[in-house]
Amino acid sequence: MDKRRINIILLICLILAFMIALPGYAESVGQQDVEEPVQIKIICTSDIHGKILPYDYALDAPDDSGSLAQISSAVNELADQNTILIDVGDTFQGNSSEQFFGDREHPAVRAQKLMNYDVWVPGNHEFDFGMDILDKMIGQYDCNVLCANVFYKDGRSLGKPYAIVERAGVKIGIIGVVTQGITIWDKMVLEKGEMTVTDPVEEVSRYAKELRDQVDVLIAACHMGLGGVIGAEDSGAAKLAETVPELDLILASHGHKKEEKVINGVLVTENLDSGKTANVVTLTLGKKDGSYSLTGRENEFIMAADYPADSRITEDALIREADARSKEYANQVVARLSNASLVPEDEIPGIPQSKLQDTALIHLINDAQMHYSGCRISGSALHSGSANLLQGDIKRKDFSNVFRFQNTLYQLRMTGGQIKKWMEYSAGFFNTWQEGDLTVSFDPVFKPYNYVMFSGLKYEVDLSQPVGSRIRNLTLEDGSSLDPDEKYDVVTNNYLASIFLLTKGSVFGEEDELPELVQIDVGGSVGSVRDMVMDYVMNVIGVKGQDGIAEFTVEDITEENANWKLVGCSWDERKHARVAELVKNGRIQIDDYLDSYGNIIRPVTEDDLAVAEAEEAAEKSVTAAEEAMTAEAETAASGLNVQAA
Repeated sequence: MDKRRINIILLICLILAFMIALPGYAESVGQQDVEEPVQIKIICTSDIHGKILPYDYALDAPDDSGSLAQISSAVNELADQNTILIDVGDTFQGNSSEQFFGDREHPAVRAQKLMNYDVWVPGNHEFDFGMDILDKMIGQYDCNVLCANVFYKDGRSLGKPYAIVERAGVKIGIIGVVTQGITIWDKMVLEKGEMTVTDPVEEVSRYAKELRDQVDVLIAACHMGLGGVIGAEDSGAAKLAETVPELDLILASHGHKKEEKVINGVLVTENLDSGKTANVVTLTLGKKDGSYSLTGRENEFIMAADYPADSRITEDALIREADARSKEYANQVVARLSNASLVPEDEIPGIPQSKLQDTALIHLINDAQMHYSGCRISGSALHSGSANLLQGDIKRKDFSNVFRFQNTLYQLRMTGGQIKKWMEYSAGFFNTWQEGDLTVSFDPVFKPYNYVMFSGLKYEVDLSQPVGSRIRNLTLEDGSSLDPDEKYDVVTNNYLASIFLLTKGSVFGEEDELPELVQIDVGGSVGSVRDMVMDYVMNVIGVKGQDGIAEFTVEDITEENANWKLVGCSWDERKHARVAELVKNGRIQIDDYLDSYGNIIRPVTEDDLAVAEAEEAAEKSVTAAEEAMTAEAETAASGLNVQAA
């Protein structure tokens, strides 16, 4: 063998040795019989709440932030023959969808059929309307309806406990359950229907052990959030992941949060509400010796706002008819208000009176929240300074001007000290009053829809004091003291609770203990806060007239019955009134003082007033001079005319 051939052989040996030493190469060598990897897509939706089309019927206005029709366009683009489409509940409550229960087919079911869903799991709100309605809705589906932990009196489960779906030879086991919270929120419905509810974690654990050897992938499709609920604290998706390691994926819901976490080796995902998102989980599997094993998981959220509505959904005859009926429903007159208005006219145009004084409007919202929650204290905010209800006929859609968003209610347990801390934070909405200021002004960083006004409490907000030291003369509504250490049940909407009370940062620091979350979906059978205010007017404080329309009056708010007032603005009242006059006649351009939200972020001062009055005086002087010159000219002309005659 010549030297050249020896060198070639040595080089080949070196290359082979190097390749064997490369990371992962030994694994690939050992898997020479592995077939091409298979990818399975799981597309999941949840908490649609009647958002079939991109339209908010309560507002009677388009809303393309999310809908089934938009998600359908995304599915058309992303799905392939290896895709499984799953929805995990709260489909029928909200956005006027409750009016279709008497129809042959509900438009939400029709939309999901057009999209070819493989699995549907009922959510807690599906139980709100009674078992007869839920049974009817289940009967309309042609896909797998799963619910392993709710049982009829004869022992049958409400839906199948699980389904095994096969794609490209891969067997995917899917177990469906609903939160145990229904035993609290829908107690009467369940008792009337003689239904039994078991622990979803226990049911998933039982079926996971049964299915694990029969399937290649194991999924729990759960209408429950990451955390548990009061009375069943250990019954959440996080607990499920910790308890059932056999699972590969948990499709959580109910919390209306965009979540993606790996807990105990299990991937857990959750969507936003009202069709704003769907999530796509791509599962990669390798096959060896005739069996598949999971080698990769990847989650991606679809933002529905990025997609147009699918014409298959929007042009369907049944869905188009439902759309027309919902718009007609939004324009129904349902109440009649005796008050001239629930918010007084702005004293200074452009500075919302609703933020400067206690009003009948904020009382109405807080009274409704306390009525449906049974709480003693309520906190709420107005979405805009123009929120109001006016005298006369009130349509369904007009309640969106009371509470624009579809927020739900949370009940919390807070100490008096925690409540006061929240109140002090909220009072930071206002800039500190300075000598020479003739109007209130607002902190430009503080969003106006975060300014909370309270019922069940009496207090003053002293704007002469720095942020954090403004709440004065604080008592409970009956005049008794608010004990800083005693715990009180407080109701507010889910947005305010989640952002400010259950998360450290704005109100509470790292050293602070957070309030206790007692219950979400308070009064959920009625609907959102907006629905509760309407129901409160129609069925609690309203008196039905001969035409069946609820006539109502809200107590006017005076200094005697107000819950709160602003103090500490020691301006000259004459000058303050003069500012109002000059704003109304356009001499002071209030728009120059406003931010993009329409909030006054710097006050009108005595110096501003002096400039405006000087300009007014100068203009009056010029006008007077012009009038005098005109009069002289007219007199002179008249004299010439006499001479000519």
